[in-house]
Amino acid sequence: MNKKKYHFIAIGGVGMSGLAKYLLENGCEVSGSDVCESKYVKQVRELGGKVYIGHSKTNVPEDCIVIASTAIRDTNPEIIRAKELGLKIYHRSDLLAEISREGKFFLGYSGTHGKTTTSGLSSYILEKSGQKPSYVVGGIIPELDTNANCQDGRFFIAELDESDGTIVKYSPNICVINNLEADHLDFYKKGLDSILETFEKFISKLPDTSIVLVNNDCQASKGLKSHKTMTFGLDDSGADYYASNIEYKEDCTTFDVYYKGEFLTDIKIILKGRHNVYNSLSVFASLHQAGIDIDLIKPHFATFTGMGRRFQKVGEFDGIAIYDDYAHHPTEIKATLSAASGFKNKHIIAVFQPHRYSRLKNLWDEFLNAFDNVDKVIVTDVYAASEDAIEGINSQNFVKDLSNKLSIPCQYIPGDMFEVAKQIFPSLKKGDLLIGLGAGSINMLGKELIKLSKEVVNAGQ
Repeated sequence: MNKKKYHFIAIGGVGMSGLAKYLLENGCEVSGSDVCESKYVKQVRELGGKVYIGHSKTNVPEDCIVIASTAIRDTNPEIIRAKELGLKIYHRSDLLAEISREGKFFLGYSGTHGKTTTSGLSSYILEKSGQKPSYVVGGIIPELDTNANCQDGRFFIAELDESDGTIVKYSPNICVINNLEADHLDFYKKGLDSILETFEKFISKLPDTSIVLVNNDCQASKGLKSHKTMTFGLDDSGADYYASNIEYKEDCTTFDVYYKGEFLTDIKIILKGRHNVYNSLSVFASLHQAGIDIDLIKPHFATFTGMGRRFQKVGEFDGIAIYDDYAHHPTEIKATLSAASGFKNKHIIAVFQPHRYSRLKNLWDEFLNAFDNVDKVIVTDVYAASEDAIEGINSQNFVKDLSNKLSIPCQYIPGDMFEVAKQIFPSLKKGDLLIGLGAGSINMLGKELIKLSKEVVNAGQ
């Protein structure tokens, strides 16, 4: 791409930082701003990007393209300055779409759930099999320690976000639609119907040579029928690709892959849960359709440990295991807690940070039904994600309803993650498995608990 100058507003987000890193690796000049330091900010700086902490009109170069996400409001001083200067302001999806049109074979991964895991798994497998892929995904791939890379191989992989309708801007050669259900109802006013309309528009705009792999076991996604669609599913679902003879073991899951009724290969994964069989099967199907040798990719399914913040173990002390997960939708929470219940003789504590007032309001009853596989639920304050509060929609009221529904302890703990950790720590016991759930600052909980455990050890010395 042309070696332009770019300025990112909120460069510290996982998606925005990935795009910034990709541009830096491609020789572009990049600056940006965010409200605080983070590992993503650090990685951008290490590649040569200039990052300011705090938003200010003085941060914006006079000769750049400004990149912003949906969360950035028109009142942001850097947006105001960019307009004063007459600069081009691109949504981050515009930049990703531009990158994807640079001549590589484009593999896109989408759906309400699993798009970060599938795009990360695909990137990992192609990297490990020597394909030198380029990619921009929505999470850190632990073994590669990055969320983006610009290389000279044939493939470009990206996570395609549907949350704001911008998925229609992309034109992948192969796209996975893992599942679809109601979410982002602040944008999709008619719920699932609006989401399906967006995906139908997306598919209709794709070239006839594109292939769309849809989950045949998901009632919504399997309705997206077109001459461009193929299907995947479990057992005898009638899908083009299906997984059979699935065995969930203590340390791994194995299954056989069939295509058009013919056995192709067996796959081993160390990811837990039924949802990760779907994730792995869909990635296999996409790479098989891309014409990659099965023997090249098969071994690497078994070494992928999962994406950062996807059922990620962040520490252990005194026989207490601490996990972190990005799950912020009821279906994701159910899947994660179902996987956690596979641990034997563990007392499972779910710490849930609701993400956005609008999501909590629109999916209130679904969230109430998401915590069946745990022994205790703790709910923290809502992570607003730039939204204004909604009267009556808060964690206190949610815990009241949850307590009436469940026969297990349910507790509301207010404050930041340091305060939450201080309240939780004294009650933790050997055999507890605590898992933080949410897309906001809940990822800091494990770090705070581990810090407190070290302070106790040091105090006793």
